[in-house]
Amino acid sequence: MNIALWIVQGLLALGFIFSGWMKAFQYEKAKSSWPWAGEVPRGLVFFIGIAELIGAVGLIVPEATGIAPVLTPIAAIALAVVVLLGAGFHIRRKESRQIGVNVVFLVLALFVAIGR
Repeated sequence: MNIALWIVQGLLALGFIFSGWMKAFQYEKAKSSWPWAGEVPRGLVFFIGIAELIGAVGLIVPEATGIAPVLTPIAAIALAVVVLLGAGFHIRRKESRQIGVNVVFLVLALFVAIGR
C-alpha cells in the first residue's frame, strides 16, 4: 500500500507542478492551453497556480522527510478541494471534457488523503 501511495503522490505532484507552474508563471501559455484562463482575472489564475505548487510540495516533502507528515494528507485534501471547485467551475461553463481530468485528480487526491 505504501508503494501505491508513493506512486500516486508522485503522479499527483507532477501533475500539479505542471499545471501550477503554467498558471503561476506562464500565463500566456496557460491561456492558450486552457481558454478559461483568459476569461477570469489573471490574479485568480496566479493564485490557483501557487496553491497547486504549494500543494504539490505538501504531497511529497512532509512524508518524505518525516517532518510533520500530517501535512501530506492535509495537502491532499486541500488539492481535492481545489479540484472539486475546478470541476464545479467547468460544469457551470459546460466544459465536460475538462471534468474528466478533475475527477481523476480528485479520486487520486482522496486516495492519498485517506491512505496517509
